[in-house]
Formats: sequence, C-alpha cells, structure tokens
Amino acid sequence: MEKSLFSMVASLFCAVAVAAMAAATAGSEAAMVEHTFVVHEMNATHLCNTTKIYVVNGQLPGPTVDVVEGDTVVVHVRNKLPHGLTIHWHGVRQMRSCWADGAGFVTECPIPPGGEHTYRFNVTGQVGTLWWHAHVTCLRSTINGAFIIRPRDGKYPFPTPAKDVPIIIGEWWELDLIELDRRMMDGNFDDNPLSATINGKLGDLSNCSGTVEESFVLDVKHGESYLLRVINTALFSEYYFKVAGHTFTVVGADGNYLTQYKTDMVTVAPGEAIDVLMVADAPPAHYHMIALANQPPEPDPQIPVFTSRGLIRYAGAATDNNGLPVPMPIMPNQHNTMPSYYFHANLTGLAHPERHRVPMHVDERLFVTLGLGSICRGRNTTCKRRRSPETIVVATMNNVSFAHPKTTALLERYYDGTSKGVYTEDFPVRPPRPFNYTNRALIPPGPLEEELEPTFKATKLKRFKYNTSVEIVFQSTTLMQSDSNPMHLHGYDVFLLAQGLGNFNPKTDTRKFNYHNPQLRNTVQVPRGGWAAVRFLTDNPGMWYLHCHFEFHIIMGMATAFIVEDGPTPETSLPPPPPEFRRCGANGLSQP
Repeated sequence: MEKSLFSMVASLFCAVAVAAMAAATAGSEAAMVEHTFVVHEMNATHLCNTTKIYVVNGQLPGPTVDVVEGDTVVVHVRNKLPHGLTIHWHGVRQMRSCWADGAGFVTECPIPPGGEHTYRFNVTGQVGTLWWHAHVTCLRSTINGAFIIRPRDGKYPFPTPAKDVPIIIGEWWELDLIELDRRMMDGNFDDNPLSATINGKLGDLSNCSGTVEESFVLDVKHGESYLLRVINTALFSEYYFKVAGHTFTVVGADGNYLTQYKTDMVTVAPGEAIDVLMVADAPPAHYHMIALANQPPEPDPQIPVFTSRGLIRYAGAATDNNGLPVPMPIMPNQHNTMPSYYFHANLTGLAHPERHRVPMHVDERLFVTLGLGSICRGRNTTCKRRRSPETIVVATMNNVSFAHPKTTALLERYYDGTSKGVYTEDFPVRPPRPFNYTNRALIPPGPLEEELEPTFKATKLKRFKYNTSVEIVFQSTTLMQSDSNPMHLHGYDVFLLAQGLGNFNPKTDTRKFNYHNPQLRNTVQVPRGGWAAVRFLTDNPGMWYLHCHFEFHIIMGMATAFIVEDGPTPETSLPPPPPEFRRCGANGLSQP
C-alpha cells in the first residue's frame, strides 16, 4: 500500500506524457475521455504512525484527469468505503449538466458503500487548471486530484513549457476524517492537521522525516520552463508557496488565463488553482520549495505552523549539492495575511472578446456578510451566549446558517416540484441589520459581539430568472472570527470586479470596479477584514451550491444554493436527469 503512495512522483510524470499526447491532438475532433475511480481505504505511514486514509486508485493525490477542450468526460466511480460520497468537478461549468456536478445533497445523494455511479459531462469553452474532489464530509482532504483542460489548437498565450506539473498542496491528518467531520458537526473545532503536504509528501522538516523520500522532488533542466499548476486542496488553510532562487510568472487561475504577473511567491486559498511559469535559470544545484499555511493572528495566535518542504533538483547537479546547504526561500510570517491580499489584488484577466464581457447593467444586487454566530443546543430557544457550553458556534451568510439536507438532494426536489418542507426561496439579499462589519472589538466575547451573535439554521435558497445580471458584494466580518473566506460558486465563473479592506462603501468603492480585464474565477478569496465584488450572468440553469471553501465553514453553515430557472428554449433549459443519474433513496443515499 505504501508503495502506491510513494510512486506518486512517477505518476505525475506519466501525466506529463499524457499531456504530450493531448498536445498532439491539436486540431483533432473532440474525444470521449473515460476513467474509473475506485475509492477505498489504505494505510500510510508518516510521522512515526500508520494512519488509515481514503484514496482513489491507491494514489495520493488521486489520478489526474487530462483532457482537451471540447472533450466529453466519463468517470465511473466505485465506492468501496463504508461511507457515502460524491465527486465534485471543481470549476467545470457543467453547462446544462447540473446533474453531474457532484455536490452532495445539493445535486445528488451520496453514492452508497459498495455502490457505483457514472459522471458524464462536456468541457467545451474552458482551458486551464481545475481539480476534482470528494464533496461529502472532510474526505476531500485525501480524495482529490488535478483536472487539466488543454487548448484544442495546442497554443497558449505564453511560451510553451517543457513540462507541466500539478503542485497539489494539502494537509496531513492523523485523525480519521469521518471523526473529524463528526467533531466539527458537534461544534468542536480544536483539531488541527499535523503537517502540510506537497503532492502527498510531508517533506523533511517533520519528526521521523528528514529524508528526500519524504519530499516531493521536481527534476529540471537548466534553461527550460515549467508550468506549475498549484492547487490548494486543504481543509483549513490558505498557503504561501515559494521556490528558493526562482521567480514565477502567473499566467492563469481557475481555468482562465490571466495577464502575466511576475512574483516570487504564490498565494493560493482552498479551492483555488493558480498556473505559474517557472524558468530553471538558477545555477544548477538543489533548491528547496516551501508551502506554508497562512493563519490569521486572531482569535487563536497559537495555531501550529503547517509546512511542507520539497526539492527542485537540477540535472547534472552534484548529489550532495557540492557540500553546500540547500537554499531555503524566505517566507512571510505565518500570521501575516497582507501578502495574500496584495497577490490577489494584482491579478487581472487576459481580455478575451468572446468571454470577457462584463454585464454593464445589474438586475439584482446582493450584499452578503460572512461571519459566525451561535445557536442554542438541543431544542432550547434561549441560552447563554459568549461561546458558552449551551451554544453551538455556526457560520453564517447574512445571519443565516445553512441547514444542509441529510436525506434528499435539492436539485431533485426542485426538478420534481416537491420542495415544500425541504427548502424556502427567501435567502436574504442583505444582512438583517447593518453594523461596523470589520470592528475588531467583535472578535473576542463582549457586549458588542453578544448582541450580534444569535442566529438560526435554515435551508434558504435564492432563485434567479435565466439571463439575470447579478452583482454580489461579499463582506468578511470580524464577528467572532477574523478569517478570510474563499467563496466558491458551482457551475459559474464570475467576474471579480474589485476587492478591498474594511467595510465596502457603495459610493466610493464602485469607482474601483474593473470592467476592462477583471479576473474570471470560480473561487473568490474575500480578504480578511475586507470585501470582494463579483458580477455574472445566470446563463446556466440548475441548482448551484455557493459556499466558503474552508471545510469548517461549510460544516458550520456558510453556504446557500442558487436556483437558475430555465431559459425560453430547450438549448437554454436543464434537460431531464441522464440515464446514469441515481435518485435518492429513503436512507439519504443514491439508489442502486
């Protein structure tokens, strides 16, 4: 079993061979790309302990799905776990194929233990790096992999790299992921991962490590360029990524091209995928790469440091690096979140006449606050606040904590017209009361925080007509927390018009909106103590999940779903469920 884990480097370079074949198909007809995912348990030994983990096809990370724009993707999933799960194709637009989105209890019920399910969808109109992951409980920590869509003509708007390699940043948990989920559902958020990982490797900085076999190693040749597809699959943290002695040129994010931006550090939030070119132009030697978790300093400055260290190894370099120390990149302080803000603020989209058409009018505006609150335990309607044992801390959007269904799928109920008693369509378009959203006095318990803390659980959705121009301003708050919030909308790319620190001011901040070349993103990093404004057109009918990509925020209820109605024609409407779709059973799992 462990051999499969340590063969990951070889599998990555097999992916490069697949990439070469994909490039060779430039100009060819669209194809059907078929995979089989067998999801199972296996044991892996790190940090002196053997841990049961959940994987696909014996790999950590899982297999790369490598396709060409326009292809049809078919993935057969066999669930050999004792738990239900779904697979979500993160960032795939799923145009008129919402049934294949893989959002547990939103678009489908989980695949039961011993069950099978087939996902079938098209990837027309998208190019770049996306990813896939489990979308039930915390299983995405190890059940994940890259999803690469290559241009059909084989041409990039940047120099063609010699190789491209997924750099999948994650976390290593010794606690069973199902137990982790159970604890968080009960309001216990004291658990932390033991290490960061790069492509499943913990690096040589951890106890019981110290050998190159524990590190991800990228072999390079002097003068060649490499496309690093940096993906954050972590449950808990945003990450800084650097390589000593090298710089990056950012060229894409979330399956969309960006204006080239030079930097020596990449910041990637959970859910994000950042494409960077790295030229191997340093003197041939060995160089360390570092992935460092970025944690807010409040309310808990004692969060451990999560780091993984990998290696860049030049061809022809001495095995012992000529007796010299391997250079280390200089990293920001773990609690310094400003480099993340500046990195994201400096990115702009590569203007494309067909895709970069920002809706200049707005039909519906939403102002959505993101924070924490509390509900009383049990059936009590009154209880002591200020994080007392009588309450459960929950996450909210506009003071509503999303109650996830547990026995049915929202899309199925919407399509069948049987939504009564399952959800309502009154998600608030603004918070119930305005306050100073970024007042630091709201972080610790106190009278200001106590007044705003009470909230409630409900399954409230928002319905839009087809072809509606929607603007959302996400406002991070300091209510009982100080986190950033990587907000992910399924089924859509959104124009990121602007972001800023402090409270959003509609009179002055709208002047900062970028209508010329904004980024197109499926995951928007709303800065800590700040805001982000997005705009999009509801051109994809179905039921689309919106949530923060921090797993603890999802479990706590920082989520909702958007219903997009059918358009006026069959081509603008959601088709019936495909033959392979399995409806929900009475036990909340998909039927055989």
